[in-house]
Amino acid sequence: MPKNTICLWYDKDAEAAARFYAETFPDSVVHAVHRAPADYPSGKAGDVLTVQFTVFGIPCLGLNGGPMFKHSEAFSFQIATDDQAETDRYWNAIVGNGGQESACGWCKDRWGLSWQITPRALTDALAAGGDEAKRAFAAMMGMKKIDVAAIEAARRG
Repeated sequence: MPKNTICLWYDKDAEAAARFYAETFPDSVVHAVHRAPADYPSGKAGDVLTVQFTVFGIPCLGLNGGPMFKHSEAFSFQIATDDQAETDRYWNAIVGNGGQESACGWCKDRWGLSWQITPRALTDALAAGGDEAKRAFAAMMGMKKIDVAAIEAARRG
């Protein structure tokens, strides 16, 4: 296990979430599934307690801790995409698998974890500053999934 790992709290579906991420994103894998050695407040001996996995190269630990804590937008994975096809692929995988659209490139997976599917065209436009950034930002504010062509058109004016 790496020295620094992101711990993500799930009600009871850490293994399903980790397997979905491993199937959806490159450089993602489920490393280990650990079962509870004894009963605990939200489960019993033999239930999946933790799952060690990697998402896009980031080490994570999924903890099946029960329903008392929920994911929020205070934590999200930001995925930089190279084009509209990659943006669509990840967005559709998350939203189309029981997830939910939000605004400005944000969505949630079916477990409530937030994702930012962010085309590099958007970050490049915002980094340009000035009127280009203002136009791209204004265009983004009206979007759910980011439309790369619309961002590029806004950037050009």
